[in-house]
Amino acid sequence: MKLVFIFGPPASGKLTVARELGAITGYPVFHNHLVVDMLTPVFEFGSPSFVELREEIWLKVLTKAAEEDLEGVIFTFAPERTVRREFIGDLSRALGTNTSETIFVRLECPDEELERRMENESRANYGKLRSVVEYRRLRESGAFDYPCIPDTHLTIDTSKMDPTQPAEKILGYIGMTRE
Repeated sequence: MKLVFIFGPPASGKLTVARELGAITGYPVFHNHLVVDMLTPVFEFGSPSFVELREEIWLKVLTKAAEEDLEGVIFTFAPERTVRREFIGDLSRALGTNTSETIFVRLECPDEELERRMENESRANYGKLRSVVEYRRLRESGAFDYPCIPDTHLTIDTSKMDPTQPAEKILGYIGMTRE
């Protein structure tokens, strides 16, 4: 299985690009808010139970996908301080030899553009952060500080691109072409 691991700050376009890439490749998209939205009605975001269950579910789903020998999966990830620093290593160990390759793709965007996108109505669908004031508060408090993800293969600034452009860049990087 090829795991395309797309990460970046809030409003950098992770889900939008992942969906575009999924439409091109046929790979399923497993985005982090599916699990976040499932857990937050019961557990407070960032609480020990939330953190434990969120990572267990992420790992279990991706491990099962690899065991089922899916051709590929696209996973979106928001690096932030409630994710244990060991998560990336745990993921790599959990996937073991069932994954032919994990491609880490960082999406980035200048803060002005992130803030412009922050209040987009589309972000309400999954309970995503939509307040510029709250984003600034969280950013300044270090909420989005996360250790650099080693072996990042591709970094894309999405600020001046429509979703097809970063998806095409990723497609080319993973050695696939649009049919």
